[in-house]
Amino acid sequence: MNKNKNKNKNKIDASTLSLDLDLISFLDPIVCKVEVDLAGWLYDLSGGNGWKLHSEQENENYTSFFLKQGEQQAEVTLYHSGFAQVDIDDQLVFHGDMLEKSCKKAKLNYYRVDSGDKILLN
Repeated sequence: MNKNKNKNKNKIDASTLSLDLDLISFLDPIVCKVEVDLAGWLYDLSGGNGWKLHSEQENENYTSFFLKQGEQQAEVTLYHSGFAQVDIDDQLVFHGDMLEKSCKKAKLNYYRVDSGDKILLN
């Protein structure tokens, strides 16, 4: 008989359990995006200022951005996985995971799938 009392003591009555609305929102699907200040990042990589976006090309796996600064040209390819490759005047200057390599111009942000609203996490 003592065994049954101990089992009942550890049970939680679901009808008395109430969750804060903020906690429930964490159950909603979210999208994670890496956002990059391209001109600032190219300044860090090249030392040159004034990079301007010339064009972009989107694919289901990545987006490539083509930028110019005077006679210099850069191609920045951002893969949806957070991996990136940067070529300036056909020379590879960055290749790898932007977050692992602590790219200061890249930020990881989260958004609600249903509304697109940004989610701030502590």
